[in-house]
Parts: sequence; C-alpha cells; structure tokens
Amino acid sequence: MRGMKLGLGALAFGMCVAAFGQSPVISSFSQNGELVCTNLEPGSVATVLEAATVTGPWTTNAVAVSVTSTGTFQLSGLVSATGSKFYRVRGVVSTPPATPPGMALIPAGSFTMGDNLDGLGNAILLSVTVSAFYMDTNLVSWSQWTNVYGYATNHGYRFFTNTTSGVYQAAGKAGDHPVQTVNWWDTVKWSNARSVQAGLAPVYYTDAGMTQVYTNGEPTTLYPKWAAKGYRLPTEAEWEKAARGGLSGQRFPWGNTISESQANYVGCISCGWTYDSGPDGYNSIGLIGGSPYTSPVGSFAANGYGLYDLAGNVMEWCWDWYGTPYGQPSTNNPTGPTGPLSSRVLRGGSWDGIAPNERCANRGYPYPGHAGNNLGFRCVRGL
Repeated sequence: MRGMKLGLGALAFGMCVAAFGQSPVISSFSQNGELVCTNLEPGSVATVLEAATVTGPWTTNAVAVSVTSTGTFQLSGLVSATGSKFYRVRGVVSTPPATPPGMALIPAGSFTMGDNLDGLGNAILLSVTVSAFYMDTNLVSWSQWTNVYGYATNHGYRFFTNTTSGVYQAAGKAGDHPVQTVNWWDTVKWSNARSVQAGLAPVYYTDAGMTQVYTNGEPTTLYPKWAAKGYRLPTEAEWEKAARGGLSGQRFPWGNTISESQANYVGCISCGWTYDSGPDGYNSIGLIGGSPYTSPVGSFAANGYGLYDLAGNVMEWCWDWYGTPYGQPSTNNPTGPTGPLSSRVLRGGSWDGIAPNERCANRGYPYPGHAGNNLGFRCVRGL
C-alpha cells in the first residue's frame, strides 16, 4: 500500500489499495482537493472512501470512479474546509505486459545525449526524453537472421544482392556470431518479416496511408507506424539511452575506460588515448575462426540494462537520417531529421574499430546501401 500525505490547510492523506497484487499509486493530491491515481487496470472501476482518521471507520457510501484507457482516474472536490481527511482508493492494479523473450525493458525518461569529454563536434550535449521500449539484449545473430530470412523469402520479401554476381551478401562467421554485411534497407525489411512471422503488426510501409507493407526494393521514403508493436530499428536517441545503461556522462556502456576484456575492438595503447587499456591489436576472441574478427554475441558483460555488445563487435543501424544537431524534430522521442538525406545513422563500435569509435556518443553515417562486414543491428519494440 502506497500513500501520499500533503498539508492542505485541513490535513489530507491519500492511499491506494489494490484489489489484487501490488498497489496502484496516488500520483498527485492538489490543494483544491483533486486526487489523481495511476497504475490501475484500464476500463475497471475504482472506489474512493473517506475517513476522519487513518484507522477509520471508512465511509460506506464509496464514490465509484471509472478508470481511463491510460490506467488513471481524476477526482476533484475531496477536501472539506475543516478537520482532517483521509482517503483510500480501492482498485484493480494494472498488469504490465511480460517482457518479450530475448529483450530487455528500457525505462522511459530523460537523459543526456552526447559527450563533452573528448570534443565530439557532431555529438553535443542535449537533454532528450524517450518513452519506454523493449530492446534485443543481443545483436541479431546469423542463425536468427537466417531463420527469419527463410520465412521472408517464402513470403515475397526480396533482399539486397551483389549487382555484379547476384550473390546474397548477408553473412555470419557462425550461428552465434552477429549477422553482418547487411545494408539499412535489408534490416528494415527483415524487421517487418520478423514482426509478421511473430504475429505482430509490422512497422514500415511504402505509402503514407500505411497500407502497403515494405517488403521489396530500396525506396527513398518509408513510413513508420510508430504505434505498431512489431519489431523495428531503434531511433538514434533510443539506441544511446539503451547503450548508456542508466549511467550518465560516461564514454562507454560501463564507464570511462575500455579494455579488450570488455569489448571486441582494436586496442591501441600507443595511440595515446588514456582511456584505452588495450592490449594493442585485434581482440584475441575475434581472431578465433578467422576474418571477419567478430565474436559470439554476448561474449562480454552486459550493461546496466542487461544489453550486450553496445560497444564493439559490429556497428548497429538506427532508423534516423544522419543530421546535426540531433534531437529532431523534437527532443521528446526524436526520430531524426526529415529526409531524404544522404546517410543513415550507425551507432556502437566494431571489431575493427579503435577505442574512440566505441564510445556511446560516437556516430557513424554511411549511405543506407552500404553493407560491410562490420555492420549489423538489433531490434526494438514499443510497449
């Protein structure tokens, strides 16, 4: 049971009591006697009871209030001019959806994008707010890619090919290594196919009316249905919030220094970056099995949100067109500048990247058709 006690001239006290499970929360109790209660089951009915003391007796003529679709209700005029008032709310607590397997919940909130430690000219400090979302704990692996790819190609999806040889290019060194050599368009098509295969509404469409699911080609303009619950690429802001793992003002997902025990990257102590603990050269874990020097997903410790490989292994495609400053068109759930522009955003470092490239704030910006063996991705989903 949670409560909020506020001095209102006459003393008022509010508490929420759930009918089942943990309690809802009185989120505000204003001086005009307006009570707001949250975390209730949408569409249910809550009751408000009143007493002169915290031990009761509670009034039997309870006020019944309908809970909105957002799980809240608001009731005014509760506090009288004299005496003390105590209020109790009884209701059914909202049951949050279970986190999808293989994903982690990234909480809503504001954070500071950017890095003022090393003078990144295209990553200035900016306060940004994002809603809660789910993110794959690991990079999309080669085995995961091939599973969805097989489904997709049997259902009309067509992926990038080498225009000279006609050979399909996406690859993986082993089933548990990240998929790589995938361009931006293919990651978006694949995300749609993953959604449909899982019985979820796809996110990306080729028409403004959002009736034609994106399955083929490389159109300049795509239309995301942000309210859809299917798989998609993270926005740049979502990616950086997730990568920081709840930390603030740090270079990397775990802190301010990096070593090859923390990420698959190219160490270079002799380069003079005081935050690089090396050792020099390619990471030995990536050398196993030969080039490209990727490592199995999840080979290093997770960050504060339970996510792996946010620095190193392969860089990750994001939704946004690349532009400066970021935080467009709004700092509340920014989705990037209005396109079409020439480049899409890449985040995270790679197996062939040096320490500066592994920072949370570092931004890459290749054209969306680029597909190198150091490029991969992971998906997110809305709640």
